[in-house]
Amino acid sequence: MASTMFCSVMLCFIVYLSFYPQQTMATAPEAVKGVDLARYMGRWYEIASFPSFFQPKNGENTRATYTLNKNGTVHVLNEVWNNGKRNFIEGIAYKANPKSDEAKLKVKFYVPPILPIFPVVGDYWILSLDQNYQYALIGGPTNLFLWILCRQTHLDDQIYNQLVEKAKEEGYDVTKLHKTPQSDPPPM
Repeated sequence: MASTMFCSVMLCFIVYLSFYPQQTMATAPEAVKGVDLARYMGRWYEIASFPSFFQPKNGENTRATYTLNKNGTVHVLNEVWNNGKRNFIEGIAYKANPKSDEAKLKVKFYVPPILPIFPVVGDYWILSLDQNYQYALIGGPTNLFLWILCRQTHLDDQIYNQLVEKAKEEGYDVTKLHKTPQSDPPPM
């Protein structure tokens, strides 16, 4: 039932992206350069994000796990718990421009996951990343989506505020940010 609901929401997302005008920012945000994708791999917890209709409104423990494939692409596993039930979707990420050193990726999911028919492709730009690869700010060329990610389930308030300020500098309306509830310890 939960998987069916998740698939339905993702199908709506496809329709939404097809007809909704992209809200391109006056100046495109600047992506980080020289990211070591191998170091970026692993689990990231969603600390905050812009609400989107393809994620459950009362979702919690949202996280992404990235695994580097032999061909240089990245396997993406996005998970969220909603009313105690795990929902997930898998996809592939790849550099938008393989010749560029900018951290601008494309992420492709197939919907519905059980019978992958419709490809949904989105932007995944790393706008800020600490030198130890412990927290990141993710956005894209539009102001529709924004994520604050961390290797841990919680992020220090000072660092969180620095990332919010960076997002504001890049042109995002940070008043739309919603903190994601995370359990400690996280679900298995």
